[in-house]
Amino acid sequence: MKPVWAIFKREFAAYFATPLAYVFIVIFLLAMGAFTFYVGRFYDNGLAELTVFFGYHPWLYLFLVPAVGMRLWAEERRVGTVELLLTLPVPIWASVVGKFLAAWAFIGVALLLTFPIWITVNYLGAPDNGAIFTSYVGSFLMAGGYLAICAAISASTSNQVIAFVVSVVVCFLFTIAARRSCWTFSRPGPPVVLVNTISSFSFLTHFQAISSGVIDLRDLVYFGSLIALFLTVNVVLVDLKKTN
Repeated sequence: MKPVWAIFKREFAAYFATPLAYVFIVIFLLAMGAFTFYVGRFYDNGLAELTVFFGYHPWLYLFLVPAVGMRLWAEERRVGTVELLLTLPVPIWASVVGKFLAAWAFIGVALLLTFPIWITVNYLGAPDNGAIFTSYVGSFLMAGGYLAICAAISASTSNQVIAFVVSVVVCFLFTIAARRSCWTFSRPGPPVVLVNTISSFSFLTHFQAISSGVIDLRDLVYFGSLIALFLTVNVVLVDLKKTN
């Protein structure tokens, strides 16, 4: 794991070497606060809970996570540093995993900085802190799922704009899969079994299950398998670009 750790440290430090990281964190925190307290009308609900706060996470991640993921490989290819990276005595899979974990940790830092909202709700009442904790876990796992998709797409192009747009579209499809209305637009609609199967691949389905306060093994397997799948695709794409 030493190669992974080496890449992780290099990439994670690189995020804070430029103002972009701080700009992203500020935008992330402002967006979370605005959607929770103003759009979601947190104070009007009269409840000491963070359901509104976590309810906006999937939709904010649709744009914020691709903004981080689009540069993972597209930027390396654009400036030509990917060749230098791949000539290092480090396996391709270690580079992929290291860069992914660094970006995931960066997003995790931004997520942790929302803790004042958790403190606020505890000051106002007596929330279910267990459910809030599992919601944070689910949010972090969901961010990892989005990021794995974005990283794989970023590895397929040298254009960050294309990587961003395609990532948003693909992540959006994975999100709305839980919306049954999307699959019942015609009469008769598709079979219930098919609708349930498609919904089981949705981020919302598993995130909402974890947010209920129970971390089910099936939800962990879903996010773990999704991340592993797209990281494997990422390795294959980088390897193909290397051989080409």
